[in-house]
Amino acid sequence: MQTMLRWIPGDAAPAFMQEELTALTARVREPAYIVGNSESGSLGLALGGAIAPAGNASGTDYSVAAMLPALYPEWLGGGSFTRAHGVRFAYIAGEMANGIATARMVIAMAKAGMLGFFGAAGLPLERVQQNLDVIQAELDPVGLPWGINLIHTPNEPAMEEHIVDLYLRRGVRRVSASAFMGLTPSIVRYACSGLSLDNNGVIRRKNHLFAKISRPEVARPFMSPAPDKMLADLVRRGLLTAEEARLAAYVPLAEDITVEADSGGHTDNRPLTALFPVIMRLRDDLQREYRYACSIRVGASGGLGTPAAVAAAFALGAAYVMTGSVNQSAVESGLSEDGRAMLAAAGLADVVMAPAADMFEQGVKVQVLKHGTLFSSRGFQLLELYRSFNRIEDLPEHVRLKLEKEVFQAPLDQIWADTARFFEKREPGQLERAARDPKHKMALIFRWYLGKASRWAIDGAQERKLDYQIWCGPAMGSFNAWVSGSFLEQPQNRTVVQIACNLLEGAAVVTRAQQLRSYGLPIPAQAFDYRPRLFQL
Repeated sequence: MQTMLRWIPGDAAPAFMQEELTALTARVREPAYIVGNSESGSLGLALGGAIAPAGNASGTDYSVAAMLPALYPEWLGGGSFTRAHGVRFAYIAGEMANGIATARMVIAMAKAGMLGFFGAAGLPLERVQQNLDVIQAELDPVGLPWGINLIHTPNEPAMEEHIVDLYLRRGVRRVSASAFMGLTPSIVRYACSGLSLDNNGVIRRKNHLFAKISRPEVARPFMSPAPDKMLADLVRRGLLTAEEARLAAYVPLAEDITVEADSGGHTDNRPLTALFPVIMRLRDDLQREYRYACSIRVGASGGLGTPAAVAAAFALGAAYVMTGSVNQSAVESGLSEDGRAMLAAAGLADVVMAPAADMFEQGVKVQVLKHGTLFSSRGFQLLELYRSFNRIEDLPEHVRLKLEKEVFQAPLDQIWADTARFFEKREPGQLERAARDPKHKMALIFRWYLGKASRWAIDGAQERKLDYQIWCGPAMGSFNAWVSGSFLEQPQNRTVVQIACNLLEGAAVVTRAQQLRSYGLPIPAQAFDYRPRLFQL
């Protein structure tokens, strides 16, 4: 038999009016009671007070229709992610290439109980090492978790191997793999290095691989055990032990899968609500097929620029969320002050696709800021020329002169000389291939512009402002609309921690509002509109 309960008011009466309901809904850290008014028959929201069995009720008592426990931002995601990685919040500041996600950003996130990934993609090895020095000196002695990026480089496979060598040598424990279209020996080697059995016969990981994916066919191999043939070859080369390869057959390659929806940079522009459930179903199928002892965590990224979007991601079942575009406008970002100001002025539709520097020949595209820059149109001009001609010498004279004047702002012979000097240090094999294949030489010249454009945005090169390449998704515009009129509107007030805390707090408020509404409480629309506030940590 169900016991009827009554709520006895404490210092405050329950809320029945819209303005009062909005105020109480935001107090997520307190248990909430949905109470009924016997006279009017309406439902209201009560905090505090006391609960007692029905009977002997006074005129100030209210019947209890439902009770909700306190809700903390720390609890969003269900706790599996926070326990696995030793963080307070299920929140990641994702890697933005060329060091835009800086060491300073990673350190700030770690000290706030969150995870940050350094943006190593596109940086020379020595720059990556220098930033590792800074991060490890600050965080490793106090045991705070952090991560770094590994981007797939199909045109420079040796670079990928060198990066993994460095990460293993330096004891990097968390890596976010991005832009992979399939598995490579390097990524398998990283994930499987250090696999061991504890005293209870449980397989333990030394290295945690986060796989950023946007398609089921790419997600499947990361959620499956590493391929036998690849493992055997790594053992043969002395890059894995036989025991590590044996244990790899019983665990997924990656236990953290980041579903990347419509994001800045590399993206398939998929809506999160369409993509995420498909990956979750695939995860469940593979869990059953391989009978893993561990559980694969699926996180969400792309388009997360407001509390409602973050709340929606957790409502879909995300174990964690990863933000990207919005962090580029933060003061810790490696982007120039001009670049951050451009992002802070971006609207929802101020983004466009453009050719990617790292996968130019394959026609892969990245999403970038459109407002205030000609990068996208100039990038597509180069891609069209690459597809239409087989070598630089075949370009019509007027086309070449226009490129030299407007796009490269230097003779193409000089651009090639600069490119050759770059690859002499980074990967000489590219020059050997260019000597044999004039079309590849043309690709390297065109990639000079695409690669330099992001560097100009980082350095704040005034003379190349129209050529800034700033990776950006529609989340940036929705974030700017949300923070308008608040302290976060100004770029100088945007820190990665304030951005994260407000998104998480707001997501908790939106979640509580939806919970209350689902119980029949007339929660007004303004209760879902959490406004940013300054957090003291």
